[in-house]
Amino acid sequence: MKGDHAMKVCLVSSTGGHLNQLLNLIPAVEDHDYFLVTEKSEASSKLNLSNRTYFLSQQERKNILFLFIVLRNIIASLFILLKERPKVLITTGAGAVYPLCLLGKLMGAKLVFVESYAKIYSPTLTGRMIYKFADEFYIQWETLQEAYPNAKYRGALF
Repeated sequence: MKGDHAMKVCLVSSTGGHLNQLLNLIPAVEDHDYFLVTEKSEASSKLNLSNRTYFLSQQERKNILFLFIVLRNIIASLFILLKERPKVLITTGAGAVYPLCLLGKLMGAKLVFVESYAKIYSPTLTGRMIYKFADEFYIQWETLQEAYPNAKYRGALF
């Protein structure tokens, strides 16, 4: 049950493995007023719809319409943030989450980033971009400490 002092939390990720990792964080926020934001895909269509969920368009850099999709996701992200007004954004990356994270940070939300479990030796593009302005940054492998000197290692989400 959500308490009277529950803060609003946005859990945001792209689809696939990033989403699976994000869903593992739900027990940590279930006492708060949380909602999900992910990309619309076959995998995400199977989400438990008891969670409040918003969908962005999948962004693939090689898609000829990439810039239009990014623009559409920026606008959708702005609408989601204005409607929900989260105090905290927690993300596992990638792709479509960057505009939402940047806009949310500009609107005063705290940003928590969890680098992908799949990245053992090298950082992700999204991680490198968000590292510069994240309030908390977590890695799932100690081998990434060199790439992210201020990151916190707390083990894996799995």
